[in-house]
Amino acid sequence: MVSLQSIDHYEFKEILGTGAFSEVRLAEDQRNPGSFVAIKCIRKKYLSKSQNSECAIKEAESRKESLNNEIEVLRRLRHPNIVRLFDVLEDAECYYLVMELVTGGELFDRIVQKGSYTERDASALIRQVLLATEYMHSQGVVHRDLKPENLLYFSPADDSKIMVSDFGLSKIENNESIMATACGTPGYVAPEVLSVNEGSSGYGKEVDCWAIGVIAYILLCGYPPFYDENDHELFRQIRMAEYEFDSPYWDNISDSAKDFISHLLQKDPKKRYSCVQALEHPWIASNTALDRDLYPFVSEQIRKNFLAVKRWKKAYNATTVLHLLRRLQLNKSNSTVEKSTNSADSLSTFTFDEDKLTEIQCQQLKSNSIDKQDKLPPKLQTSSSSPSSLSSPTHPPEIKSFSFNNVTDEIENVEKNDNNTT
Repeated sequence: MVSLQSIDHYEFKEILGTGAFSEVRLAEDQRNPGSFVAIKCIRKKYLSKSQNSECAIKEAESRKESLNNEIEVLRRLRHPNIVRLFDVLEDAECYYLVMELVTGGELFDRIVQKGSYTERDASALIRQVLLATEYMHSQGVVHRDLKPENLLYFSPADDSKIMVSDFGLSKIENNESIMATACGTPGYVAPEVLSVNEGSSGYGKEVDCWAIGVIAYILLCGYPPFYDENDHELFRQIRMAEYEFDSPYWDNISDSAKDFISHLLQKDPKKRYSCVQALEHPWIASNTALDRDLYPFVSEQIRKNFLAVKRWKKAYNATTVLHLLRRLQLNKSNSTVEKSTNSADSLSTFTFDEDKLTEIQCQQLKSNSIDKQDKLPPKLQTSSSSPSSLSSPTHPPEIKSFSFNNVTDEIENVEKNDNNTT
């Protein structure tokens, strides 16, 4: 699992994110000055059976299994739109995952900052996600947690590519076992995932295609296809694939876009488009996506519905990282500066998520829970006839836990313990 290379080759810089069992740090490769990576440091003591209780033993085993799974998945994948794992190192105290450093920030943040945004832009974004996901599926990998927060821009450049990140919940599909764990993010989870507690036979890679359909829907209107204040009603909507292209919000969106989404948000996974089929749809493969500017309405709704809340996830600030990279480069000689400028721009990314897999999987041993996620806003008011003047939710969204059984207290205890030790 672990390389024989030494972690001493890397000079650690700023902390990019911290979690219950790990931290992510910016690091410079001393063998190639000016070359930066992100290193996830996992403390070994949290992977060992430090206590004799059954729960503690299962928890430690679950964390180690999760780490091994994530490493196996990332080592299998080599794609221009997927964050890359360069190496896995260790010393007496930690395992180190040496990852690409990407500096372009999250998808929603970039859309809000753009100033212009069209249906054609959304089509181009979804195409990149489909290409990455189709490749994953060809390698036997199911992501299981595709969502906008896990789609990052490679660099700050206007034409930067999209990178798929966060493989903490991913799984390698094989003939010997089925996926039957209720995991994912509620607003993006497929109907068949919600049915695993009801005696279903499990699910497969089709869950990723459903999530891409949800993402495409949000990219075109700024709010989610499924929402309700009541958890059970939310899950009922998803199970029934009960959503609408609400008027007047969708009046200016092409029929081709709606048809594309409808093929992905199919309740029956056997009827749902695969990534290959989705890539062949005219909205992706042809020129049917409209060039009409959606920015005023979509950016406003994304800002209010997704960015106005402090996310549970702790993602690093890409702008801060860029400033740090520039500052480090200024300390080099002129020749090194020229070299490192290109290196920094060509470097890749890692975004840190709060160790959700290890914690949630431990809880799933007891309760088959869905992990904690931002509560999504209610559908917008329909009192206005113009999308640009549509009213927004009267209150900001709240952070809320969705679960089949309550795991909120466990997660909060982990966060409190982490805060006390950092």
